[in-house]
Amino acid sequence: MVGCIVHSDRGSQFRSRKFVRAINRHQMVGSMGRVGACGDNAAMESFFSLLQKNVLDRRAWATREQLRIAIVTWIEKTYHRRRRHAALGRLIPVELGTIMTTPATQAA
Repeated sequence: MVGCIVHSDRGSQFRSRKFVRAINRHQMVGSMGRVGACGDNAAMESFFSLLQKNVLDRRAWATREQLRIAIVTWIEKTYHRRRRHAALGRLIPVELGTIMTTPATQAA
């Protein structure tokens, strides 16, 4: 079972033995975009830009654990539950999930 897929461009740092060993050690799977297909990474570049602006650049972090908690909190509270996504018709992901869930599934 895969816990996490790490998608990247074809930069040398993502093809290095050290990086591949690290993702394998943490039971992750590497994924790379096609050569010359910059659109493949556009969604993730946008996400990381928002993450940097809304979490990373807000303050100095004393520990990695504090930063990890701040990132998870931002993703779960803001990105998934408050931020409207243009690609989802200006819905938040939770709203889309509710719409896509069938009445039979809701009753179960």
